[in-house]
Amino acid sequence: MRVFKKLAVAAATAGLLLGAAAGTASAATAGSQPARAAAVWLTGGQTSVTTAPGIAGALLKHDIVPIATLPAAVGAGANRGGVYVRFGFPVTGGSVNLAKLTGTIDHRGGILFIDPATGKQIAVSNFTINVGQGDLTAIVNGNPKARVPLLSLGLGHAKITVSRHAVKITGIVVRFTKVAAAALDATFGTTLFTGGLELGTASTLIRF
Repeated sequence: MRVFKKLAVAAATAGLLLGAAAGTASAATAGSQPARAAAVWLTGGQTSVTTAPGIAGALLKHDIVPIATLPAAVGAGANRGGVYVRFGFPVTGGSVNLAKLTGTIDHRGGILFIDPATGKQIAVSNFTINVGQGDLTAIVNGNPKARVPLLSLGLGHAKITVSRHAVKITGIVVRFTKVAAAALDATFGTTLFTGGLELGTASTLIRF
């Protein structure tokens, strides 16, 4: 089952809303012919990632500091699970076919993982969510030719909210891929990262 299968319900609703907004079909027609309004171009939004309990502390314990790179934003807080870090990445474009559940969501900004004492660092940026594959890829160290799968996305407990020109998905579980974990461990000389390690939860708001 594809990660974004839950978008099917949202897709049907969004198809009706888009068809009504464009004035190209009645609600009944839009429902029976969703392909007319299925593909949408994204105009903005934001994806935020909040670290899971213990992740921020584990990084700092290993002298690894995660820093947001512009235009991303970062904040920190504490709850019963301990200290957490929340990153926000603006959506800059992409397109999604709501009927076929395919497409991409593009972002700007990124995260710089750095050990201030040794200067060891690795930067990931310009994230792209691949809706059909259910993953998030990133450029490594500013090299556009070095795009790798960074995170896998799980929607098992996600909640989807649809409005006239936006879709919001909350409760997305994000986990490091094997490729990302290996790169981070190699950079910092640790065994902290493993494929499937939960980084935290994400929410995405896309506007069209």
